[in-house]
Amino acid sequence: MTTLVQYIRKSLFFRLLAIFGITVVLFLIIILISLQSIGDDSETIETIPDYFTRHVESIIEDIGTPPNLSNAMRLASELSWTINIRNPIMEWSSDAQNRLDVDSSEYQESLTPDAEMRTINGEDIIRVERDGYDFYMYRSAQEEGLYNYFVLYTALALAALILFLNYFMVNKMLNPVRLLKQGAERIRQGDLSFRVKSNLQDELGELTESINHMADSLQSMLEAKRQLLMAISHELRTPITKAKLRMEFMPESDEKEQLKEDINEIDLLISDLLEAERLNNDHSALVSEYVLLGNFVRSITESFKSNNGAIEIETPVNDLEFEIDKLRIRLLITNLLNNAVRHGKGNLVTVRVSFSSDRGIIEVKDNGEGIAEEHISQITEPFYRADSARQRNTGGFGLGLYLCRLIAQAHGGEMIIVSQEGQGTQITVNLPRNL
Repeated sequence: MTTLVQYIRKSLFFRLLAIFGITVVLFLIIILISLQSIGDDSETIETIPDYFTRHVESIIEDIGTPPNLSNAMRLASELSWTINIRNPIMEWSSDAQNRLDVDSSEYQESLTPDAEMRTINGEDIIRVERDGYDFYMYRSAQEEGLYNYFVLYTALALAALILFLNYFMVNKMLNPVRLLKQGAERIRQGDLSFRVKSNLQDELGELTESINHMADSLQSMLEAKRQLLMAISHELRTPITKAKLRMEFMPESDEKEQLKEDINEIDLLISDLLEAERLNNDHSALVSEYVLLGNFVRSITESFKSNNGAIEIETPVNDLEFEIDKLRIRLLITNLLNNAVRHGKGNLVTVRVSFSSDRGIIEVKDNGEGIAEEHISQITEPFYRADSARQRNTGGFGLGLYLCRLIAQAHGGEMIIVSQEGQGTQITVNLPRNL
């Protein structure tokens, strides 16, 4: 017995099979009991009880001849029978419907010299002929109908209750599946520290353990990748610094200028890679301070405007203080402005700051070439460039918007990109007031 219980606990399939098997058995029992109850009641209607045939004389005497219709109606009600009285000048029935055609009934046997048993459609009728009156008596169908309906509705109620209990048990058994789905979604979104909690010992418990092991492996691999990338980036700084020093002793020439641009480009790429790794969840460390957000964005835009031309800035009259990392928000706004100017085709670039429900909203909008719809969902991924044919000096490294997204997320905000090819791009960053 203990072994069977342990097997049931460890097998989801067996538990489901047991639930559905028990359901089928209970349904069969309900159907059989219902049919038997209805069948038994039908048999009581078809057969007239012996006590009635034995007391038929007293019933007729109670009705009397000529018949007392009040007594006949009372007896019909008390006995739940239909009484039909006829003679050449009258015809009376306690049941206005007259559900049986007594004239078509067939003779079966004699009960007394003036009483006989007749039948129609398998149902018995007693006929008594006395003093010129014919008395027909048979069971009323009213009780049968009510009883059958009662049995039917009771069976349906039991079936509904069983189905509800089935749903409740199966729903409870599938709760771990919903937890697994939520856990897989959290892991898909990059939260590799999340683990699905479960104390099940069946197949779902094994699946949960496998998913948790997979998350452990992914987290270990990504952590190793980060550590390697940061180590390599730091190591590359030394030869780059040496190259910059040696370059200072070189005579001025076009080659020296080109070499300086290339080295600066490599240095900038390494800086962006390091910053991207620091901003990941496991490495983010913001240096926060309170600043007036509108004035801060305006100061960055004004300094940028002096070197790059047509930029318009709109800030609210009543500025609000926000807790931010100034260096990183400066990098975010600078990257957005660089992209807007680079791809704006010389058109006006608009920067707008607004506040809504304790959140700061920074919008940067250009009227340039825009981004094709198929690229928008991937444009914030590292090293992704909408036009693979662009040169580095026009298209960048593909890290700018990736860094912007990481900075916004590190502050607890988000970045939304809306663009239409040929009509420009609007990038909206919303930030909470406090970290």
